[in-house]
Amino acid sequence: MKTYFLTLFFSVMAFTWMNAQNTLYLHLEEEGAKINKEIYGHFSEHLGKCIYEGIYVGEDSNIPNIDGYRTDVVEALKELKVPVLRWPGGCFADTYHWKDGIGPKEDRPSIVNVHWGGVTEDNSFGTHEFLNFCELIGTEPYLSINVGSGTVREAAEWVEYVTSSNESPMTELRKKNGREDPWDVKFWGIGNETWGCGGDMRPEYYADVYRHFAGYVRGRGFQRIAVGPSGSDYNWTEKLMQGFSGKNHLVQGISLHHYTLPTGNWGAKGSSTDFGEEMWFKTLHNTLVIEEFIRRHLEIMDKYDPHKRVKLLVDEWGTWYDPLPETNPGFLQQQNSMRDAVVAGTNLNIFNNHADRISMANIAQIVNVLQSVIMTNEEQMVLTPTYYVFKMYNVHQDAQLIPTSLACENYTFEGESIPAVNASASVKDGVVSITLCNLNPNKAVSVDCNFPGSEFKSAEGKIVTSEKMNDYNDFGQEEKVTMSDFKVKKPTNGNLNVEIPAHSVVLVQLK
Repeated sequence: MKTYFLTLFFSVMAFTWMNAQNTLYLHLEEEGAKINKEIYGHFSEHLGKCIYEGIYVGEDSNIPNIDGYRTDVVEALKELKVPVLRWPGGCFADTYHWKDGIGPKEDRPSIVNVHWGGVTEDNSFGTHEFLNFCELIGTEPYLSINVGSGTVREAAEWVEYVTSSNESPMTELRKKNGREDPWDVKFWGIGNETWGCGGDMRPEYYADVYRHFAGYVRGRGFQRIAVGPSGSDYNWTEKLMQGFSGKNHLVQGISLHHYTLPTGNWGAKGSSTDFGEEMWFKTLHNTLVIEEFIRRHLEIMDKYDPHKRVKLLVDEWGTWYDPLPETNPGFLQQQNSMRDAVVAGTNLNIFNNHADRISMANIAQIVNVLQSVIMTNEEQMVLTPTYYVFKMYNVHQDAQLIPTSLACENYTFEGESIPAVNASASVKDGVVSITLCNLNPNKAVSVDCNFPGSEFKSAEGKIVTSEKMNDYNDFGQEEKVTMSDFKVKKPTNGNLNVEIPAHSVVLVQLK
């Protein structure tokens, strides 16, 4: 009889919870995966003003700099705790020959950047400049190897030049160019978008090319990353994993690329500033589809890798809008609004919740391009709404994921609906961190956070929000979107109610 009533009690509680609106249940008793700090990674490419003017201005510049790197950008990225930075592309990577970017700068050959604006690239920012920049801001480098127009020998020599301490022609060349000790580079991408700008390859062909290159990209602790699918290209993942059969030791991860396009097509993508609720809704709707992409790609990977040794890396993601008026369309310059902050928080919550299989993610791109965290204009610098979301979320880096269950209301627009709220949670050093996004631009949403059996004495909060959903930070103006303190009630009896304002991203920390 006692067992019957206990079963009935828990059944009623489960039914009540499942039918409650906006309830986040924290499964503190379950051990979640470690959230790799690299999920908070970034991407830098020789594209527009990302490298030149954004990161690097040269030692002779009037803009304050440290060995040619913008001082303001360096300090901002240090504060952001950037864990990993991908370079030199992107499409640019498969036209890049690393030896063009070493040695005296006056002797480096120039090339035309055929992918991005047709501008001349003078190669003044090369291997040494990038790896020294990573050391300066305290981040792990992630190098993309040229497969599209490069050779296996070229790749192997780059690995040797960068990482070897043996006596060899490449290490002697490195020392001649001013670097005695090797750099510690763990992450090596073998090609980029080989289904497109990286060679227009079929997955079966690329699988063989990858195996060939991977056999010569060798080093202790290396993570070799294969070019994975774009969005919902499940056939690419299937054929790639089939091609790796019996050779899974050669691959530690495959990449996934997905950009949020408000209109869903690559033609007119929509403005980054001049938009209403229709484009807001479509942007968030087209962001959330990555959840299904991740799930279905992982199902395919698990068929061929049941021990789940191969990880998934979302090494290009973010919003992609029409270029700003009166800018070079090949430079992909766009503004960054409150909408982008919610997109960033939503993606990061999704990646956190898949931390058992997603080992890295890299937002595109770090400065001045697409969904950047920083924008520069000559001597001026702006921190974008996306910057503040990353700063807020860095509490999750290397924390332990807390599995969660979320029941929430929908946000509905013109007959279509998406969940109004998304969330993720983690614990580190005894502090529980919960991040929540309210996707509804019109009203606040009240969420009950439940953690039965656990008592916390205090709660603190941070918020990223603004007055309007299309507010953004611009040069020479006071910031409209920033991070500020957020008042949170005291938790009682294993529950905390959080009122999340419209179009906002919130962090709650329980102690």
